[in-house]
Amino acid sequence: MTALSTKVLIGVIGAGAMGSGIAQVALNAGHRVVLHDAASAALERGVDSIRAAYSRLLAKGKISTAQHDDRLARLTSDVDIASLAEAGLVIEAIVENIDIKTAVLIKLEALLAADAIIATNTSSLSVTAIAARLQRPERVIGMHFFNPAPILPLVEVVSGKVTSQDVVATIFATAQAWKKIAVHCKSTPGFIVNRVARPFYGEALRLLAEGAADAATLDAVLRESGGFRMGAFELMDMIGHDVNYAVTQSVYDALFQDPRYKPSLLQKDLVDAGWLGKKTGRGFYQYAEPLVAPAVQITASAAVPSTVIVEGDLGPAEKLVALAEQAGLTVTRTDGVGILRIDGVAVALTDGRSATERANDLAPVQVLFDLALDYDTATLVAIAKADQASDHALAVAAGFFQKLGKKVVVLDDAPGLIVMRTVAMLCNEAAEMVQQAIATTEAVDLAMVNGVNYPRGPLAWGDAIGLTCIRNVIQNLAISYGEDRYRVAPLLRRMTAANRTFYAERAR
Repeated sequence: MTALSTKVLIGVIGAGAMGSGIAQVALNAGHRVVLHDAASAALERGVDSIRAAYSRLLAKGKISTAQHDDRLARLTSDVDIASLAEAGLVIEAIVENIDIKTAVLIKLEALLAADAIIATNTSSLSVTAIAARLQRPERVIGMHFFNPAPILPLVEVVSGKVTSQDVVATIFATAQAWKKIAVHCKSTPGFIVNRVARPFYGEALRLLAEGAADAATLDAVLRESGGFRMGAFELMDMIGHDVNYAVTQSVYDALFQDPRYKPSLLQKDLVDAGWLGKKTGRGFYQYAEPLVAPAVQITASAAVPSTVIVEGDLGPAEKLVALAEQAGLTVTRTDGVGILRIDGVAVALTDGRSATERANDLAPVQVLFDLALDYDTATLVAIAKADQASDHALAVAAGFFQKLGKKVVVLDDAPGLIVMRTVAMLCNEAAEMVQQAIATTEAVDLAMVNGVNYPRGPLAWGDAIGLTCIRNVIQNLAISYGEDRYRVAPLLRRMTAANRTFYAERAR
């Protein structure tokens, strides 16, 4: 199936930031566009924002005068919904309320030709439920852009229960023709991105509530060790807690209060207080002038260790061996269960248990360290000590990582620490979506990298860490907390039993 011809008129309902952004995307692709909003003031602001955006691009030399004039010449606006009657595709981008959306779309459908396509930009409502209220549900599809639409590359193409496959193929091809990265999924609460991303916020909020560290320190670990563009708390502040909390609550309710998606009382408290993040000047951080960077609790310099023994394979942390040798440390290797013995102190990568629990193992561990996306490039490592361990043991572990050129932060002894448990839960959620045939492995990873700038797709990341490691982390979290929130996705359990990986076929 081919993309819609540029001769096809595109309609956009809603002249807010998202609607005006979508209109720009269609204009950039060469279509004529009608922007509609029932509120004349909102429509005027939307058109003004489009003009201003093109003026900025012209001033920066990103577009020519001819392109500037041509795009604006193809834009019309109207408060009358009848102005959309000739459109071959209409994209709705109004308030996230199913009754309001469908009331508008029912009026729209009566005006359009039978072969026109109606797309909703909803981020959280069921495309199936919206389509069911219309006369031609097979012509209804989700086309979820990310804000700002002209800049962010991802579009989730969402099929309702009866959406025509021809419509799916046409919209997928059209999104690609509009220079977007398109991914397909079935209608499900949160679609791909807003569902898979829930653990990124949820695990950080839980650790903050448990006192594992302050928000700034947890964010620093996610950025500098996990490789995420932003930490969870600064990202929630940027999104707005009213919006982020509402999405979490929506997914939680739509999935029948599944504990995996349980909202946080900490975030609800911010919403209740009106501390919505950057837009109100305060959230987890303060944004009043002059801006002061929040302090990260970096550990003081410790002595350089004299002996390093590597007992067995370190798995995802194996790179530390080469880093230690490059730093001038003498490393001895012996058989074992994957432990670093540094000046006699047993140090290991977290496996989802607390250090306090692991101190009682047959091969007891005194200090745990967190996962890193890449230990070569990570600038910071998080560690935690068992309650039974001494401060000296903690200092020995800190000195080792500092010798490798890493800053060190100490977390309270929380199971799974922050990066490991976050990545494990992201991978687990992604595996659940693949098993339920909501989206493919490739679509999920593509969506998370391009929709929320993750450094790696969660399924590819799981492969790199080792799916058995991911499974074990989640199982150990379940034991530590005794909650169904930490249950292993059946597909992930099957794949580890069969020694398979998500990208095994591609690797061959």
